[in-house]
Amino acid sequence: MKKKIFTKDNLIFFLILNLGLIFTAVGISIFKTPNHFAFGGTSGLSIILSTLFPQWNVGVFMWIVNAVLVVLGFFFLGIHSMGWTIYSSFALSFFVSACEFIYPLQAPLTHDVFLELCFAVILPAVGAAMVFNVGASTGGTDIVAMILHKYTSLEIGRALLVSDLGIVLVAAYLYGAQTGLYCILGMILKCTVVDSAIESLNLRKVCTVICKYPDEVEAFIINDLHRSATEQKAFGIYTKTEQKVLMTVLTRSETNRLRIYLRHLDPHAFITIVNSSEIIGKGFRSI
Repeated sequence: MKKKIFTKDNLIFFLILNLGLIFTAVGISIFKTPNHFAFGGTSGLSIILSTLFPQWNVGVFMWIVNAVLVVLGFFFLGIHSMGWTIYSSFALSFFVSACEFIYPLQAPLTHDVFLELCFAVILPAVGAAMVFNVGASTGGTDIVAMILHKYTSLEIGRALLVSDLGIVLVAAYLYGAQTGLYCILGMILKCTVVDSAIESLNLRKVCTVICKYPDEVEAFIINDLHRSATEQKAFGIYTKTEQKVLMTVLTRSETNRLRIYLRHLDPHAFITIVNSSEIIGKGFRSI
């Protein structure tokens, strides 16, 4: 039986992937390039190359660098190991070139360098988080990481950090100490913001409920929230009575609906809510 290509899930995946790449491209072309924020990766290398060879812009060099990396990926990893990395590499290059064509900038958008740095970090970080969250990548140096992982014992994170630091040092030499320091700050913030953005996208609430009417709460969770729950028996030390304890995992909006329902059902209900960014299984992220 043939699998359907144009399913709802595939279309959502493709939409989120491209939206993430567009966010990344806007951050590169509007905020990184005019300020010479070379944090590392293919965009940082392309910014430096466009300075050394001003007849070509950053978008052109991203096409060249990504094409070289894809060829290396074909040679060392094989086409089947590359997956969506091939598409992401060239799609990001296309979106950067499109941004440069639609809104070309010869100077920074504002005179506030730190404000520009914030957007140069946040937009690509959010874009990368969206792409990583659907199981794809932005290409570029991810291909280098995959090659290193396959053929060497070198830690991928450390190898990429060294390469990014090398690009930052070249940027400091070309553009001055101030820009170099901003690049170092941007490189540090980038990792933090990507992790925070991924956690925020996957954030769920683990709710534990103790109340007088557990059966009604179970029915609300199943019939209204369309979720499930785990029921346990517990003994109250203060009340000296046995009670049912319900544990369920919900989204933010579903948690608010549960709280409102409990407020009307049993104002004395006890509920604990714990944030979790790694809920894997049916109804949430696939294993």
